[in-house]
Parts: sequence; structure tokens; C-alpha cells
Amino acid sequence: MGDHVRTYTVAHLPGDGIGPEVTAVAKDLVDRAGTMHGFTIDWRPCPLGSKHYLKTGEVLPDNVLADLRKTDAVLLGAVGSEEVPPGVLERGLLLRLRFELDLYINLRPARLRPGVPSPHGSAGMDAVVVRENTEGLYAGAGGIVHRDTAFETATEESLNTRAGVERCLRYAAGLASQRSGKLTLVHKTNVLTNAGSLWMRVAHLVAAETGVQLDYAHVDAACLYMVSDPGRFDVIVTDNLFGDILTDLAAALTGGLGLSASGNLNPEKTGPSIFEPVHGSAPDIVGTGKANPAGAVLSSALMLSHLGEAAAALDLEAAVDAVLAAGGATSTDAWATALADELGRLGGVR
Repeated sequence: MGDHVRTYTVAHLPGDGIGPEVTAVAKDLVDRAGTMHGFTIDWRPCPLGSKHYLKTGEVLPDNVLADLRKTDAVLLGAVGSEEVPPGVLERGLLLRLRFELDLYINLRPARLRPGVPSPHGSAGMDAVVVRENTEGLYAGAGGIVHRDTAFETATEESLNTRAGVERCLRYAAGLASQRSGKLTLVHKTNVLTNAGSLWMRVAHLVAAETGVQLDYAHVDAACLYMVSDPGRFDVIVTDNLFGDILTDLAAALTGGLGLSASGNLNPEKTGPSIFEPVHGSAPDIVGTGKANPAGAVLSSALMLSHLGEAAAALDLEAAVDAVLAAGGATSTDAWATALADELGRLGGVR
């Protein structure tokens, strides 16, 4: 192809369960899109996850983290196994990667796609949730004292820094400016008065400076509106825990977790960002051919967009939409074939 071909280094962390199955499909489609659009991916395998932990006792070795820092992005399948105690991989791998790489934005689109049944009137849903990704209740502050006694006390503290809140709101406002200009802050300011006050005050400041239209909803009301009036939302910005919960509800309203994509972003690109489907490792369907790779493919589209390959990203989204509009596919392999065919058609009409 010549020296003009753009090359990106991407770590492939297939993880556990159906992770390897769905990311294999995504990798193939990204490579096909690269051929169409003049770029290549230098894939770097990374075996972290439950199997690696059970075999070696390692969750995220420092030398592997150092290698990941040198990449342009990470494509992650899913991690998790009943053989690994809760919190080991979640905190030691996923959250540590977010904190160490400063992936302070979790971006999760929520759009009802062609051919997908519309539950509860969510036909008007086309929103993006911007979730603060490194603070809040997930920051790890708290502990347990007097364990296993009648006086056992467990605490979890929500940490919200002005700098962390502001950079999340500024990213969300920038995204809103590219879309409808409407930004909705979701929190619980009537009960969480300290953190809520900080988020609200900074939101008004950012809205005044950027010119976006700022709306607000308590998180419980936002859940109701997402079901009863999804068209009221365009860009939602919220804290770590509320964002985690809201995006699963959004997934249920737009076709399920199998169609849901996410990006853990370092917007300044001072390090790699991580892209992963929202679904888990689904050990009950491993090897059955039932895993839907659409979420992994759409996550790869987010990755390509982040890398600057917007046209290729749009092609991956269009391929998924076309397969869904035609009724979807009955197996992982059928999805892979149908998506490759649609991508080929898109290449042929240029």
C-alpha cells in the first residue's frame, strides 16, 4: 500500500468467557475497514483475565501496564469468572487500568437501531451517557472495622474533586455542542447535598462558558424519563455510580447489553483509551455460538473514531445497522459473515 498507510498499535485483551469470541469478529472487521480506508492495526496480544490470574496469581503486572502505556488503544473483551473472588479483577484490573491511564470519561451511546424492537416507547432514544470514570464511590475510599463482630462497620466514601468534575463536564459540554446543544446533568442533589452541590455549581459554570443548554434530573426521575420520554435526553453527564446504573437501563431500552458499546477515554490522548462491549463474560454460553459480537464491533467503531478514522468507524456502525435491519443473525459465525458482507458492500459503493 505504500508509506502513506497509517498504523496504530492496539493491545488485544480478549479476556474471559465470550470475550475471545466477540473480539475475534471485531478484530477481523477492523482489519477489513483498514484495508478499505488505508490504515493498519498492529495488534498486540495481552492475556490478562481470570485464566491468567488463576494460573499465575497476577492481575495486572507493572511490566504489562508499562507495555500498555505504549499503545494507541486497547480492545477489551470481558473479564470475570466464578472461580475468581469478587473484586479481584474488577478493582485490580479494570479499575486500576482506568485510574493508572487516567481514563476519566466512560462514553456509552444509547441509540435504538434499525430493526430492533422498541420497548416501552423508547423509539425516540438517541442519547449518549458521559460517565465520570475515576472518582465517586468507585475511587476506593472506605473500609471495614470490627469485621465479623456485632459491631462490624463498613463505609464507602464518594470522592469528587472539582478538577475531576469539571473536566468531565467540559468533555460532555463539548460533545453536546457537536450534537443538539443540550446537556442533562443527572445526580441526586436533594439528598447528596455536598457532591451534588459541587456538580451543580460547576455544571452551571461550564454551561455559561460553552453556551450549551443545561437541564437537570434527579437520578430516580431520570430512570423514569428514560423509559417514558427518552427523547428528552441527548447528552447525559453524571457521576461514576449513577452512570454505571443508567447505562444498563439504556442498554435494556435499546436492544440489550449485546448491542451496547463503551469507551473508557483519555480525551487528551496522553495514553491509550480502552474500548469494550458492556456485556460480561457470559460463561453460560461460551462455545455455543450464541454470543452476539455487535457490541464488540460497535466498541471497535468508537475506537476507530477516537483514533481519527471517522469514515471507517461510520462503516462499522452502518454494517451493524444493516444486519440488524435485515433481522440480525442466528449465531456468532453468522453475524461475522453478515457483517463482513455488509462491510464489503459499503466498500464497493465508493
